[in-house]
Amino acid sequence: MKQLVKRKSIERRKSLKQYLRRLVRPAWLGTIRRTSPVSDHYGRDRGTPIDRFYIERFLEEHQQEIHGRVLEVKDRAYVDRYGTNVEHCDVLDIDPANSKATIVADLSAAESISADRFDCFVLTQTLQFIYNLRGAIIHCHRILRPQGVLLVTVPAVGRIFPNDTINPDYWRFTASSCLALFAEVFGPEHVTVQTYGNVLTEIAFLTGLACEELSRHELDANDENFPVVVSVRAVKR
Repeated sequence: MKQLVKRKSIERRKSLKQYLRRLVRPAWLGTIRRTSPVSDHYGRDRGTPIDRFYIERFLEEHQQEIHGRVLEVKDRAYVDRYGTNVEHCDVLDIDPANSKATIVADLSAAESISADRFDCFVLTQTLQFIYNLRGAIIHCHRILRPQGVLLVTVPAVGRIFPNDTINPDYWRFTASSCLALFAEVFGPEHVTVQTYGNVLTEIAFLTGLACEELSRHELDANDENFPVVVSVRAVKR
């Protein structure tokens, strides 16, 4: 009985402390106190999507490795923007209607792409649409030349992409899952995983705010417990 009274007393004190903390530091929800997003287009209609800020930071950090014969998915925008000494760029897409595609193939079943072909593969925000992740990663490894570099970004959070027959949205990722997936194929010593984002940018991205609506200090803060984007650099040996 005494233990029960003591426990209830502790719980009351804890509850009081939490109440006082909320009074001292009230949460202001502002424009996010709503049940629909501010933007239905990842913030693109308001500026630069927050995930793109981190994707582009990652590619800028590794732009010296985007060289030689390069492969990108859907178009060659990032290769054109960040590539250095690019000799040739191919564009991969599963959709034959994409006029920019020079290679039409499913990455998880890409036997039609010859082995040891590319010096760099820029693979941004794509793997969430591929159910057979291991098959896709095996082909990423196979089509790279020895010493070739795979530069990957994947979402840790984000609204579900509207389903269609070509691009169903299957996955969200963590640093641990990425390390396990890529280390299995490339070897753990050849894989580097990094996260980008924090609790504020995660909330802002889910709400549909653009990076221009946050300060550089807010965007630069990194908290591994609240990633927006996970990046992977994997080297074929």
